[in-house]
Amino acid sequence: MVFIASFTGLDVSAQQYSLRLVVKSAAATKKADTVYVAGNFNAWNPGNEKFQLTRPSEFNDVFTIEISGLKADTYEFKFTRGDWGRVEVSSSGAGISNRVVNLTSDSTIECEIADWQDNFLVPERLHTASLQVHVLDTVFFIPELNRAARVWIYLPKAYSGAKNKKRYPVLYMNDGQNVFDEYFSGYGEWGIDECLDSLVENGKPPCIVVAVEAGAKRINEYNPYNTEKYGIGEGDKYVDFLVKTLKPFIDKRYRTLKSADNTLIAGSSLGGLISYYALLAHPEIFGKAGVFSPSFWIAPQINTLTDSVGKDIRGKIFFYMGQAEGNSYVKDMKEIADNIGKRSDAIIYTVIDPDGRHNEQAWRKWFAEFYCWMMGDGFNNQVTIEK
Repeated sequence: MVFIASFTGLDVSAQQYSLRLVVKSAAATKKADTVYVAGNFNAWNPGNEKFQLTRPSEFNDVFTIEISGLKADTYEFKFTRGDWGRVEVSSSGAGISNRVVNLTSDSTIECEIADWQDNFLVPERLHTASLQVHVLDTVFFIPELNRAARVWIYLPKAYSGAKNKKRYPVLYMNDGQNVFDEYFSGYGEWGIDECLDSLVENGKPPCIVVAVEAGAKRINEYNPYNTEKYGIGEGDKYVDFLVKTLKPFIDKRYRTLKSADNTLIAGSSLGGLISYYALLAHPEIFGKAGVFSPSFWIAPQINTLTDSVGKDIRGKIFFYMGQAEGNSYVKDMKEIADNIGKRSDAIIYTVIDPDGRHNEQAWRKWFAEFYCWMMGDGFNNQVTIEK
């Protein structure tokens, strides 16, 4: 197997720049409509009043905004009319890729908006989960979070065989709504069930996958730390639910291998942050973690925690980030990966995909590599790819 990691030289300047966006045409925009910009500079908030574009009058179809105080980095963004149901699309109604700008100086970008999502009929969503996937008939209520948790489970095809007494490793995944079924996903699914079916058919070891749906307060539930902007972090409560309620239930009802070596956790973005935190907080439970595009920016305290408990960490950690997500995000992840690598005996695989973005398609692309490495004989390796 080829182990690929890309570490490009990062020279993130402390100087701040401004980005001026000029929309010269916003097709089908009504006179009273307000246009916003959402991107990785404002946590992808589609209706933040501070990121509202202005225009001289309702009869002028030129919209502008100037975003100041940005450091040199790669930024992704899209235009909306206040929510993701009214996001910009192509002239045919198809979704478009994020707009990207590599900001190295004060810049002005001219844009055209072809059309808006709400001007088209939303295509019917279909269930795409395989026969190996079902929603648990037990509805878990999490008192600490004051919400119910819908939980999906994937069982390997051989699990239900009449003579099968085999026990299996378990992979716990965050953002369960995006793991198996397009019907529930917001921005596309990972296709984990189809991927594992294919890998197992080709001789890779099987496992059970348990996926927990995110709550409405996802940004709090997946962050163990309080923030001034987003409020109280409830990550500890969420991880306690996994450790004290969900895992014991799964271990009791299904034929699992209960040890930390056979218990994995994975997720992306904030789900990547909480996966890494769960490994640090409970190394006796989680022995392996998939940390995809982690939102370490929201939790700088995670580096201090790595300092203090790194010596206790064993097992394997897979770090992934797309270069197109931004230099600061790559830098944050690389610092954590280097830190845990220096302080622990963990086996680490770090990937920086030169073309990778912050989306389900990118994480789906790398899932098979993550899984095969986790289930095989792993070792540390670093290969530089120049783009």
